[in-house]
This record gives sequence, C-alpha cells and structure tokens, in this order.
Amino acid sequence: MNRSANPPVLRAAVALTAGAAMTLTACSSGGGAAGTAGTDIATVSRAGVRDGGTLRWATDELPRTLNAYQADADADTLTIAGATLPAMYRLDGHGSPRADSDFLASADVAQSPRQVVTYHLNPKAKWSDGQAVGAADFVAQWKALNGKNSAFWTARNAGYDRISDVRQGKDAQQVDVTFASPYADWKSLFSPLYPTSVTSDADTFNDGVRTKLPVVAGPFAVEAVDTKKGTVTLDRNKAWWGEPAKLDRIVLTAVPVDKRPAALAAGALDLAEIDPGAVTAVTGTKGLAVRKAPDAAYAQLAINGSTGPLADERIRHAVARAIDRKAIATAVLRPLGLPDEALGNHLVLPSQDGYRDNSSALGTNDVQQAQALLADAGWTRSNAKTGDQAAGGPGRTAASGAVTVVEPAAAVSKAGKQLTMRFVLPADSPTLDDVGTRIASMLSGIGIRTEITKVAGDSYFQDHIASGDFDLALYSWPGTAYPATDDTPIFAKPVPAPDGSLTVAQNYTRVGTDQIDQLLDRAGGELDTSAARDLTSKADARIWAAAGSIPLYQRPGLVALRTTVANAGAFGFQTPDYQNLGFRK
Repeated sequence: MNRSANPPVLRAAVALTAGAAMTLTACSSGGGAAGTAGTDIATVSRAGVRDGGTLRWATDELPRTLNAYQADADADTLTIAGATLPAMYRLDGHGSPRADSDFLASADVAQSPRQVVTYHLNPKAKWSDGQAVGAADFVAQWKALNGKNSAFWTARNAGYDRISDVRQGKDAQQVDVTFASPYADWKSLFSPLYPTSVTSDADTFNDGVRTKLPVVAGPFAVEAVDTKKGTVTLDRNKAWWGEPAKLDRIVLTAVPVDKRPAALAAGALDLAEIDPGAVTAVTGTKGLAVRKAPDAAYAQLAINGSTGPLADERIRHAVARAIDRKAIATAVLRPLGLPDEALGNHLVLPSQDGYRDNSSALGTNDVQQAQALLADAGWTRSNAKTGDQAAGGPGRTAASGAVTVVEPAAAVSKAGKQLTMRFVLPADSPTLDDVGTRIASMLSGIGIRTEITKVAGDSYFQDHIASGDFDLALYSWPGTAYPATDDTPIFAKPVPAPDGSLTVAQNYTRVGTDQIDQLLDRAGGELDTSAARDLTSKADARIWAAAGSIPLYQRPGLVALRTTVANAGAFGFQTPDYQNLGFRK
C-alpha cells in the first residue's frame, strides 16, 4: 500500500523490492481501474463500512522516529503522521495537491510585491489537548526548519528557508506566510504540521517524539510503540472533530516481505504490500485479493560517471543506447496486467498530471549507434581473454557477495584492457535478478563485459551506492508532486568540498550540469503552473542527455488485502483517507 509520495524528509533511494519504498499517501472517494487513475482501491461508501475493528497492516520495520522532518524518518514515520497530524494539502490519484478541508478552508496567494500565502484554517481544527491549530504552530515549525538554528536536527530546509515571516492574520484562523523569494512548491509546506510542543524545543524535536506523539490532531492517535512485538498501535482519536474513524485501531506490524503471503493466509494480517512473485499465491487463497496500480516510484539504472570509462559521456550514452527499456518494462509489468510502457521522465511519472516523455533527448535503443559511440571513444572489438585486466571504475569489494561475470562474445578493449562494468545489486530480489540479467545481456551485445555483485540489502546503499562503489546499479526513487524541490538533491551537479572530496547530496551517479541546476532552480521559483512545468520538462531533457540515470519503468504497486477490507489498496500517489479505512458491513 503506497504511502506519502511527497515526504518532507530527504527522499530515500531504495532497492526495487516490494516493501522497500512504501510511502503512505490517501484515499479521497475514488478508486479507478489499475493504470487509469493511477489507483486500484477497494472503494466502499462510508455508509457501507462497519464501525469498529482492527486493521493489521504489514510494514517494513518500526520507525526510528515519529518526527517526519528528521533524517532517520522513513515511510512508516509518514504513515503515522498522515493518520495523526494536520496536513494543509494531500495528494490525489494524479499526484496533485488538494487542500484538506479538515484543516484548511482555503488559501490565498499574493505575488506582489512579495509572495504571501494566507491560510484560512478550519475553525474546528484543534489538538488533542484542546488547543486550537493556529499561527503559533506555523511559526514554531518555520523556525525549527528554516536552517538558522543548528540545535534542531533537520533533514532539509527546502521551502522553509525561503520564508521571511510567519504571523497570525486578522483573526485566530488566519496565518500569513511571507516569502523572501518566490516559491512554487509552497503547498508542500506545513504538511505534516507538528504542535508547538514539538517544534519550539530542540530536545523534544530531536529526541522527544521518537516513540510517542503525546499531542495529535487527526482521526487517530499513537497508543503505543512496542519494540518487542514490532508494532505501532494507532487508536481512534476521541478528540477528532471530523468524521470519526471507522476503525477502532490500526496496528502496523513489521513483517518481512517474503513472510507476508503466509501471514495473510494465516489470518495474521489484513493488508500488505507484496512482491510480484507472490501474486499468484495470494490470489489463489480464499478470502484474499490483490490490488494493482502504478506505484508512486520508478525503477532506474544508475550509471556512475565520477571516474573510469563512464566519466566519458560517450560511454554512458553507449550503455543507455544498448538498453531496450521497452523490453524491460514489458517483462516486469505485462505479467501483472499493468501498463508496460518504458518510462520517459525522471521528474514526473505517467500517472501524474503533466507527464511528458523526454527520452528523445538521449536517443532510442540502437545497438549500431552504441557501438559507434564506443569506437569513437577508442573502445574496439578485440580478442582479449577473460583474464585480461579490466578497465572499470574504482576497485570493487567482492567479499560482500558472489560475483557473476557476463561475458560478451567479443569484448571491446582499449590499450589491452577490456571494458568491464561492475554491476552492483541488492541480494534476494527475483525482480532485480531478471532486470539485471537482461541489462547485462544487452550490454554484452555491444561488447561490454559485466561483473554482477549481489550484496546484503542493509549495506547496499551505505557501502556501495552512497560511497560510489559501483559502475552500474539498480535502485528506485519515490515520485513527488514537487519535483523542483524534492528532486534537486538527486540531480544537482556535485561540488568539491574543502577537503577535496565531492559533495553529492543524493546524486549518487555523480553526473550533473549547471544547466540542470539552473532549470530546476527557475522551476522552483516559477508561480505560473504551466511555465513551471515547461521548465521542469526542459530540466528532465537535460538529465536524459547527461545519461547518469536511465529510467526504466514506473514500479508496480501490489497490495494484498482481505476481501472484507474497505477503502484500501494500491493508492499510487493518492493520500489515504484514514477515517474511511475499515471493513465492509
């Protein structure tokens, strides 16, 4: 079950396994067939949902914090925030922000002489301690997140650092937020909104809400975090002013992905995201069903351009041209009955409004052109033997996993060295095994030799991706409603640090250009939606041309659920309406 597609923290790159990128986002009233509105939800009218019950929901692990603005926040942090805290805007099935009327009656935007957003709050909105949700909460959150007070351990300050002032307007329900410079993604701010008791004190912000949220303002409240049982229990919030939650409680339970089908069949779970390989088993079990929709995330091939042959753009283009992205998308998605088109955009996904295919900036799958690019860079067919020295990037560490070598019939070489790519994959993923093998085979067709190394999932990113210890890798990024803000750290040009190292933020491929940075920066400050989309599209075209990241397909969202479960399923970008989750009458 997909969750918040626009998390406020640094977005985490994840392996392409089912449970790795679950980020809970919401159900307004609609469902829709898989692949149309980007959702597949077991939609039931509120009148058709029975009162009471406990929804047992599989999750990856217990959250390390309940503060969504800290670096160690994860998808489950966002799930809990979505059910318990205010959000001014939530996403619909097309990834577009919509005002949440339980908290926000309306918002006005003035653009001159400065951008000023005036929030008109729902007068009924209050915290569980009886205090009204108001300007004081906005002020405290802005000051905690704007980056000026280093005592607050924040993951990032995007947007909040552009605000020059926050204050109460003409009455207690009006909040005026003034920006020092235009900010197109202002709807991403104050979602979630924490109470002043959390954001006005650095110690509480940093450590005080790791396992509890004593004050909430949502249909649910945090009842307990049980580290021994691996559960987080959310109880119905008795102080909630909106339509009351249908469920008595939601119990988030840490269950490994491979054990979820058995737990569902045994009646220990009601709802769980699953791997593609488990679909047949689940659908063959009485009382269970699988909902399918494009997920709010995409799979990509990362090409490390920091050193070695791949520092040459011609080699990166040759690799990209050799890969049949359509064939890969078809292999992964068609058996699931999902749209199997290759992904043509890094910043906007096909189920979102404003999607454009900009892959022509790189070119199409063309083996002959790929071979010509290699030849132009001095790599030609040779009779070099397998044991000859390889010319990859930084040295590999084979001790972390077995190495599988995919040999071409006739390898290309330069100065007596074969062109070899170190392809690093997380272990225990059948989908990755298939995709990685297909890519290696396609590269062998143009004379590139690959060494596939599988490493443990808990060390995959820290020890390999983040450190740059790979030539090629497969991992995914969450989609976002705010690409100019959220995707800038992913594609920004790396800059030298004072100690001589490279500051890459989340640009693990180390490939970027000044033009990409400028286009994303302009998009982030463009208040005209159409103009902002044009700038974002131009930035995406330049990202394609740089050939550091090759999108493959929008990931499948596969959610197994008991057939009695109502208003849950594969949400895609859509934010769940927690008070309507439950069981059919």
